[in-house]
Amino acid sequence: MSTPDLHLHTLFLLDSAGRIVGKREPDPEPGPRFALIRGRTSCAWAVRADVPQGIAGELDGLARAEPPVAGFREAPVHAERYRSLVGGEVYAGPAFSFPKTVERPDAAVHVNALPLLARHFSGWTAAEIPGRSPIAAVVVEGHAVSVCFCARRSDTAAEAGLETAEAFRGRGFGTQVTAAWALAVRASGRVPLYSTSWENGASLAVARKLGLVAYACGWSLG
Repeated sequence: MSTPDLHLHTLFLLDSAGRIVGKREPDPEPGPRFALIRGRTSCAWAVRADVPQGIAGELDGLARAEPPVAGFREAPVHAERYRSLVGGEVYAGPAFSFPKTVERPDAAVHVNALPLLARHFSGWTAAEIPGRSPIAAVVVEGHAVSVCFCARRSDTAAEAGLETAEAFRGRGFGTQVTAAWALAVRASGRVPLYSTSWENGASLAVARKLGLVAYACGWSLG
């Protein structure tokens, strides 16, 4: 079952005190100073480990008072106070779960080596392939043109990362690879999750085409 708490623990590495020590990625970056995930029945949050204890305590108290929400585009009740405490840019967007039945696409294949990605997706390394797997791709003329992979991954869930080469956008490839990725994640025993920003129209369109169900909204300060 997809919940704000599951989403939080999939996105971030937390220390014993529940503070963010990094993004849950093969090469972890520090993560936001404050992250809040609000669902219809519960909320989850965490503060980065380097935020002073006094400020972290106030953030915790405010987040504990945040009500669950039905209108996911609504800003948190204490949004301005959070910003005054830690600053940073706001990132906000919906978190989706996959329906019980996901149609298996015919065109997608699974990637387990770097050469297939090299032409259209720079920056990948062979070392990160295991931590990004499963990786689903649509291949054209021997090269991946659209890929869905584990942007974040824990033992219980994985968050989708989706990229399509510019020349191949608008053909429905993103929907196909995301469906194939979700099926492979489920086969691994994990829960597939999908989230994006409110400004990312292409990513939101993929969620609509797949019939994904919004269960929470994320709001964080970088």
